Amino acid sequence: MSTTRPPAADDRNPDPGDAGVPSGQGQVRVLSLSGAAGVVPLARDFTRQALYEWGWLPAATADRRAAAEDVLLVVSELVTNACLHAGGPQELRVHRTPKSLRLEVTDSGPGTPAPRTPHRAGRPGGHGMFIVQRLCLDWGVVRHPDGHPGKMVWAELAAPVPAG
Repeated sequence: MSTTRPPAADDRNPDPGDAGVPSGQGQVRVLSLSGAAGVVPLARDFTRQALYEWGWLPAATADRRAAAEDVLLVVSELVTNACLHAGGPQELRVHRTPKSLRLEVTDSGPGTPAPRTPHRAGRPGGHGMFIVQRLCLDWGVVRHPDGHPGKMVWAELAAPVPAG
């Protein structure tokens, strides 16, 4: 797990697949979750819509469908973790690059998420960060620079291989 890696500089450059899309709408989607009800399904629906807009869905192949399902599962796990352990999520950001998708969930909680070790598949609960770790290229936590409580938990998944 990386703990402080921010988005790479090239992650912020315009994506050629976003031609004609107003700035800020092409590769980054932001959803405020503060005070919202039903945040997990809300976050999944928001992310699913972004995947449709970016051409990940509908999936032409089983591999592309699995990649989209992995993204939705990781969103669910990160948002649920913020609900259970950090007083609820404040914001979800979904960043698309040609090679990856980065999910970021901010919260005001002081804790640091970590996979439960040793992982015991038969034990109820505690699987969220283990799932994130298994499905993602990398994940980590970035603390607020001003020392205030809270953090941003991020996870990166590989973009699906283009169809065809």
